[in-house]
This record gives sequence, C-alpha cells and structure tokens, in this order.
Amino acid sequence: MTEIRRSYEEGCIAAHALDLIGDRWALLVVRELMLGPRRFGALRDGLPGISANILTRRLEDLEAAGILAREAAPGMARVQMYRLTEAGFDLWPVIRALCRWGAGQPGHDPRLFISPTALMLSLRAMCARDRAVAQVVAIAAAGEEFVIHTAPGQFRVARGTAEAAGLRFAGSTNALAAALYGPMPLAETARGLIGFEGDLAQGQAFVDLFALRPGG
Repeated sequence: MTEIRRSYEEGCIAAHALDLIGDRWALLVVRELMLGPRRFGALRDGLPGISANILTRRLEDLEAAGILAREAAPGMARVQMYRLTEAGFDLWPVIRALCRWGAGQPGHDPRLFISPTALMLSLRAMCARDRAVAQVVAIAAAGEEFVIHTAPGQFRVARGTAEAAGLRFAGSTNALAAALYGPMPLAETARGLIGFEGDLAQGQAFVDLFALRPGG
C-alpha cells in the first residue's frame, strides 16, 4: 500500500512543525541519530518495528525538510550514513520533553524493546543534574558502548569507550533500564541482572540520579 503524505494545511506554527516531523516513526528516527551518524542497518536495528520501505521514506522526508543529511562513512565512500543537521539536533528539547511527560503517564511497559540510544537519551532526559558529581561512567548496552561524563549541573553522553571510567555497567538495555530506574539497590542488580565494576557506593549514587518521575 502506498503511503499518502498529508499536510494539516494550517498557518499554525505547531501544525507546520507536525507537517515536518509528525509522521509515524519520524521523531524516533531523529532519536536514533541524536548521538551521532548511523548507517541504514544500524537505524533498522534501533527501530525493529519499522519496515525498510517506511524507513527509506522517513529518511527521504527528513532530508527534504533539512532535518538530516547523508554523508559517506569514514574510509568507505560508497557506504552512506545519515546525520542530523543543526535543525535536527534542535529537536532534542522536544524528545526530552516527551520522555519526561511520558514517564508520568500510565501504561508504560519497560519490558518492551529499548534501543541503546533510547536508553542513553532517557538517562540524559531524567538525570537529576543538581546531585551529580564529577565522574566518568562507561556503559556497554547490547553491544554498543557509551561514555557518560557527569559533574554538578552537567550530564553528557556519547558513543565510545573510556579507559579511565571509574564505574562500568554492562547488560541488555532492558536489564540496564531495570537496574538504573528500578527500586532494587545496585548491590542486588549487580549480582546477575547486569555487570558492574567499580565502587558500589559510588555506583549506587550514580543510579540514584535517575528516576522515572521528574524530580523523583
């Protein structure tokens, strides 16, 4: 079935924004690019419910809207990657607001698929920065590696490895989400639910920065 793209045909600027990013999957494609460029296959991995045809269409639409751009993969001129433009990165406050709003609504099922990028962005959205201390944390989630830098009032996350990380977490995204957001103390979740290396008290303090209720 051919997808029919519709416009709200309103002068309202909110309606104009939804004309650009309101189609199904569009914001989730943007989400998967928030931490850097991705190849088509990596985007599919992060969005297992989307078909190849629909993903291709969303990428084309977002490129036409100036929200993302294509570029050659490093050292592989024939391999395309997709990256956000400045306008695309400017959608972070929208995604952050949706994370925080959605956390307060009933019906959320944390047992469903969570992409590694989605988990990292949820931590970025929900972190209690006012209680953060200066530290480097490494997280290996479902085969992807991330480095988190915190400091009073700050939280930064990027893909990559950190040799000097004081705390290391590893596991599936769902297990990590349960450990970071769940009610069980780290001393229990580190006994088999996830992998953990580092000082347990410091690790618990890091876990305590996150709650599925803003300000919680």
